Amino acid sequence: MASDEVLDTAALLAWPVERLRGCLVVHSQREELVRISPDRGLVLEAAELVWATPTEDALTKARELATTTGDIAGLSNVDFELLALVLERGVILVTDDYRLQNLCELGGIAWSSVTTEGIRSMWSWELRCSGCKLVIDAPKEPYPDRNLGNCRECGAELALRRRR
Repeated sequence: MASDEVLDTAALLAWPVERLRGCLVVHSQREELVRISPDRGLVLEAAELVWATPTEDALTKARELATTTGDIAGLSNVDFELLALVLERGVILVTDDYRLQNLCELGGIAWSSVTTEGIRSMWSWELRCSGCKLVIDAPKEPYPDRNLGNCRECGAELALRRRR
């Protein structure tokens, strides 16, 4: 394949090496691969992947897009870089990540899945108190540790929920 596809880590793990040749990936995926599957990481060194880094402008656009739906709370740095690279290059994102698929739909970005069916509809998110059920606007920043904080009214944990 030519570099008209940006691959998320699911594709790097699931697809045969021959299918990966020439596809775009971000440098931060190396660390993710070493953590998830060190052996596969070694195999991929020979895959002739195109390692790229998105611009700061593209990263800003990716964060703005993710803020509009609330998906920002559940995205990793790797996810932001993949989304930014797709925005910058105008190519297809290959991902099984529903949040990334959701953002692609919102942003008019072409995407395809690796092994799953993919999303059927777009979602937006909000923070909701697990105690008093207070609804708070969607987060404006990522929460990689998934700790969304506590309710300002009752102190119970906040949870990310689909906006109805």
